[in-house]
Amino acid sequence: MIELQFEGLPLAAPIQRALSEKGYTQPSPIQSKAIPVLLEGRDLLACAQTGTGKTAAFALPILHRLAGQRQRLRRFEVRNLILTPTRELAVQVAESFSTYGSRIPFEIGLVYGGVSQGPQVKNLRKGLDVLVATTGRLRDLIEQGYVDLSGVECFVLDEADRMLDMGFIRDIRKISELLPRKRQTLLFSATMGPEITKLAASLLYRPEEIRIAPKVTTAEKIDQRIQFMERGDKQTHLVELMGQRMKNNPGELNLVFSRTKHGARRLAQKLDRAGIRADAIHGDKSQAARQKTLDRFRAGRTPVLVATDVAARGIDVRNITLVINFDLPSEPDNYVHRIGRTARAGASGHAITFCSDEELDLLRAVERVIKQSVPVDRDHRFHSASIAARHRDGLNSRPRNTGGGGRGGQSKRRRFGKTSLRTALVPAAKRSGRSRFSQRGQQRSAGGRRG
Repeated sequence: MIELQFEGLPLAAPIQRALSEKGYTQPSPIQSKAIPVLLEGRDLLACAQTGTGKTAAFALPILHRLAGQRQRLRRFEVRNLILTPTRELAVQVAESFSTYGSRIPFEIGLVYGGVSQGPQVKNLRKGLDVLVATTGRLRDLIEQGYVDLSGVECFVLDEADRMLDMGFIRDIRKISELLPRKRQTLLFSATMGPEITKLAASLLYRPEEIRIAPKVTTAEKIDQRIQFMERGDKQTHLVELMGQRMKNNPGELNLVFSRTKHGARRLAQKLDRAGIRADAIHGDKSQAARQKTLDRFRAGRTPVLVATDVAARGIDVRNITLVINFDLPSEPDNYVHRIGRTARAGASGHAITFCSDEELDLLRAVERVIKQSVPVDRDHRFHSASIAARHRDGLNSRPRNTGGGGRGGQSKRRRFGKTSLRTALVPAAKRSGRSRFSQRGQQRSAGGRRG
């Protein structure tokens, strides 16, 4: 089978030259699947991890359109809007646009908080072909009258699940209300949970769906262990384990994963009350508060950090020596990303996973993904021989509606495999008598969306 090359894609000649000069010859899976769809002008819902080349997947079609029909810009006008969860990602996206579009005349701007807005306003005043922005500063400038979104042709949400976890859903909806109905909308997310599905249904028009399975390998220098115990023993065991770590391994950093924001907050409070300095990072905190929490953790002032999967994507700390999965992840691929926070830059690290009876199915899913069995650690006072035996014998989990720190409803897993997004929304469609996409489509059509 002949693999697709960039030169086989119908991209403008200036873009092809820029790609060739940079040595880019073969598109990644997300690029080869998404670019033809986007060149047709269709909306897109894509599930792809960071590092899969998704930025080029949406940047190249936007630049292709600019190469062929760039128009005169009005004051403060924006033609293509890309929203990102963080300043760092916004800068990376803008740099990618500049690289791929090095042979195309176009105006690009960055808008994010933490710096003076003066230079950003000056750049916006001349009008922009491409604006890469974080939601908070963008809303501030919109309210001041410095941004005109009435002519946006393409709207991109990059790492949408992370934006939702950081509490930006209200900002996203407010910004989307200012966009024209006739537009192209792209949503990229590393996970595809119910909140992303709901957001996609409200923003996208008959989207093409693309899923790119991540490459999952665990670092060889990570010592992995599974500890079987009753769910009610998890919190006490965590406190005791962290107490031992503070005594025997002072100065080392520990990262604990909880499945829910509520669970992360409760675990950090529990540890703190036990005299163990701990904090949580999750979507209910402002970006400034999250950064302060991360700075304290990196400096060792808070040696234990409790995090959710999505919030932890921004954690890049080299000296984490222990990762604890208090809850097994709902998505097995996240196990690899979790434990990969340790053993960085050639160092060694440890990963301990707490597994209760109702999580046995999740553990098996993880072991299928990493293609190995995680060694069992029986050397703790809460070891459950019966749960270990159920796992050894291949028995299913015993359902229980708990999760995230020992209380509260367990988040429901929703998978879409071969089932389309529209099919997944059938219950809502039955209540209304027609699908939500059909309703949205008729509303958009009434507004002249597709001519």
